[in-house]
Amino acid sequence: MADTLNKSDVPIWTKPSPTSDLRPLTQDQGIKAAKDIAFGSLAGSIAKLIEYPFDTIKVRLQSQPHPPIYIGPLDCFQQSLLAPGGGLRSLYRGISAPLFGAAIESSSLFFSYRIAQSAFQSFVPSLPQEKGENLPLGVLLACGAISGATTSLLLTPIELVKCKLQYPVANLGDRDSRSHKGRGPLNVIASVFRNHGILGFWRGQLGTLIRETGGSAAWFGSYEGVLIMLDDQRIPHGEKVETSIGKPPPPRIYHQLLAGASAGVAYNFICFPADTIKSRMQTEELGAPSVRGKNQVRSTFWRSGAELWQQQGLKGLYRGCGITVARSAPSSAVIFAIYEGLSGWFD
Repeated sequence: MADTLNKSDVPIWTKPSPTSDLRPLTQDQGIKAAKDIAFGSLAGSIAKLIEYPFDTIKVRLQSQPHPPIYIGPLDCFQQSLLAPGGGLRSLYRGISAPLFGAAIESSSLFFSYRIAQSAFQSFVPSLPQEKGENLPLGVLLACGAISGATTSLLLTPIELVKCKLQYPVANLGDRDSRSHKGRGPLNVIASVFRNHGILGFWRGQLGTLIRETGGSAAWFGSYEGVLIMLDDQRIPHGEKVETSIGKPPPPRIYHQLLAGASAGVAYNFICFPADTIKSRMQTEELGAPSVRGKNQVRSTFWRSGAELWQQQGLKGLYRGCGITVARSAPSSAVIFAIYEGLSGWFD
């Protein structure tokens, strides 16, 4: 057993250096990390341009007051186009922040996912170590969760600015509508810092943490699982194949698209209630004057969730889920296809 795990007759616990099993960072690993960041950023940015109007509709459905003012996604889309200060341009309001955020999110996810896999392989020598071998799906799920938890710290401030800019002008009072119109990311950033300090940018962090930890585990897990299942059908038994982070043999393009679409659906559906609560928390101070008050106590994650459950039940927690899942399938497919394509092209 010791020969298999350590390639030595000396048990691992008798080795003099506790770090002797850790593999040093090589130039090749540094290049891979740089590619993760560059390719992930480009893939995330392109996908965000495609999906952003749908994301705006989702946020407006999630953050609307009670009783709801939108019947559903189509009604929200129509009202957004016809509202004063609306139009198609309003559906892209605040895109600069999430465009930057999408680049940060995708690059951070792929980068930290690779790092998590390398860490598992370093600390658990019994795991497959050779290039082309799949790690167990359970380990890949854990790596996805670690990746999402890490990324959540970067995402919360970006999403807070995005949600505030996406909040519909039609929901505000006359005075608020005038002050909201024409605001940009820098105005929102200055307002948040002025009123709530630096920690105000992490309002809704628990919701983002829950969504990203569970969602990223489902995202990478679904992608890897579907890809492995499809590859098993075309690769002869016993031949080694790699997953999304590896090189040979490259997955077929339609396998990547199908696996990526499945990943997008899983990511958004599983932890959607946490995202709904987060969006409401990040936009509550922009609510209609009749709803908010000067002495209104800022809600916690659990208080906001309980209040939404009492008002609208399970339906309220999943309001906007349909349109989110519908846009996430092609968006996620595009991200993985671009990432895999660039990785293969520049190998």
